[in-house]
Amino acid sequence: MKDLFGKAILDYQTNNAPEDLITETTISEEDEMSVAYLFRNFNEMPAIEQKALQMAKGKVLDIGCGAGSHSLYLQNERNLETTAIDISPNAIQACQLRGLKNAYVQDILTFENEKFDSILLLMNGTGIFGTLKNTPKFLQKLKFLLNPGGQILIDSSDIIYMFDEDEDGAYEIPANGYYGELEFTISYKGEKEDTFPWLYLDYNTLQNAANDNGLQCELLSEGEHYDYLAKLSI
Repeated sequence: MKDLFGKAILDYQTNNAPEDLITETTISEEDEMSVAYLFRNFNEMPAIEQKALQMAKGKVLDIGCGAGSHSLYLQNERNLETTAIDISPNAIQACQLRGLKNAYVQDILTFENEKFDSILLLMNGTGIFGTLKNTPKFLQKLKFLLNPGGQILIDSSDIIYMFDEDEDGAYEIPANGYYGELEFTISYKGEKEDTFPWLYLDYNTLQNAANDNGLQCELLSEGEHYDYLAKLSI
């Protein structure tokens, strides 16, 4: 892994001539993403993220923390004991430079020995599952990391709107596999990252997967663009 996403974050944090990230998926053209967006403060965040941060309680785990903006708010503004993890060494270095006390390079599937009251997966938190087939494995892991009475706050989008409709209004989605499974590519400063799988789960599919894995699922809010925030609990 070239860790280009993390490199962009670290470049921005250390003022090392940061550039926009270029993202591309199997169903969308190249798109520019400003790294500055990852450094947004609470007031600049979408309502769904703000709600998740307001609902966080107790001991918190922020999975796929990126530049650490969510964790910083919880640590500094809400005084919650917050652990931030990401598989990107560069991103975690930036988080530490920003003043996050507990930021670690860590894959969630190998995380052990600690339990939490609130687990956050934001900015399309279902993305790290990669595929629908992998989803139960991740849900079981998240369940294992929860304290009794704990909550998992996760957001995603139903990307059905990105597919064409036929004259009857039915969406023309791929016959094989689930339509929310995408291949994602990131480019930064002329370098291209290896393609990786990324999953967008519609709410009903998430709810079914949660129920199959012994978790209750509740829809907390819906955003303006087919996105939603859900709460999973035991």
